Amino acid sequence: MRRGAIFSGAAVVAVAAAGAAAVGFGGGGSDGTAEASQRPAATTKVTRQTLVAATTVEGELSYGEQVPLESRAQGTVTWLPAAGATVKRGGTLLRADDRPVVLLYGALPLYRALSTGVEGKDVKQFEQNLRALGYTGFTVDEEFTGATASAVKEWQEDLGVDETGTVDSTLVVYAPNAVRVADVSSRVGSSASGEVFTYTGSTKVVTVSVDAGESDWAVKGAAVTVTLPDGKEIAGKVASVGTEASTDDSEDQPPNDTGTDDAQIEVTVSIVDQRALGKLDRTPVDVAYVAQERKDVLTVPVAALLALAEGGYGLEVVEGGTSRYVGVQTGLFADGKVEVSGDGVTEGMTVGLPK
Repeated sequence: MRRGAIFSGAAVVAVAAAGAAAVGFGGGGSDGTAEASQRPAATTKVTRQTLVAATTVEGELSYGEQVPLESRAQGTVTWLPAAGATVKRGGTLLRADDRPVVLLYGALPLYRALSTGVEGKDVKQFEQNLRALGYTGFTVDEEFTGATASAVKEWQEDLGVDETGTVDSTLVVYAPNAVRVADVSSRVGSSASGEVFTYTGSTKVVTVSVDAGESDWAVKGAAVTVTLPDGKEIAGKVASVGTEASTDDSEDQPPNDTGTDDAQIEVTVSIVDQRALGKLDRTPVDVAYVAQERKDVLTVPVAALLALAEGGYGLEVVEGGTSRYVGVQTGLFADGKVEVSGDGVTEGMTVGLPK
């Protein structure tokens, strides 16, 4: 009776060296097991653990999509930030005729002048920013009151501009968060009106194009592992998932392939530990996500599995000075381990490893 194994996929590699013959139960013991003719060369334990099978996809680390900064300031550009500079709330994006254009946070553009008597969501957005910058004496709501105008004058005095109590788009530009200057398309001396530079978010993210039909794993908050070119692994989480699918137009796609199988959606992964990313601003990375998980199951190394002549798989159980074969059912294969179950298979059991 010889021991061996016949498996598919990764399991073949792990056990091929042990030979391809199978063991059988024919003529074995009365309990449905068979006694081995000799002790295995090595043994291992049946352990209980969580098995995780990960799938890896390609991604790109960067600061994200570049967005043009449209200035409505009048006059001539007298100062611009350098590429790579980060501007936060209240910071200066550029200077026009030596007057600052200031960054505030929000989704609504400043589409009208804000002054006493104006009401609306844009007023509340502005007042939230003014309060965040430390100015008080007014109520944060949708009404621009005289108290708001007084606070605005204090802010304008600090900025060194005319204290009008009115805010318009020549003074303020909104963005969702802090921005990082990407490509500067204007220069000092140019017109201050129009696109002056492009910007991105101020933190690095990973973007992944995923087959729309295989994107069930991509839900907001799902944990992933990002592997950098130097092999360093960093934890990440899915921050957003695109809602529109586009066709994969990469060169490795078959010509004239316009089927829905090519539909791709973009997944954005956030990285909390930005320092761990080092100095790389843009680079290809690998992103691994959990494809399958089996919690708290009995496992053995794949190499411990034996192919049975009757079909299925077994283990060589070593007890005292003897060993015997028992049949097992297999589950998930991951990281060189396999989930096993069967009558009499217990945690801590000693099993043989084929030579």
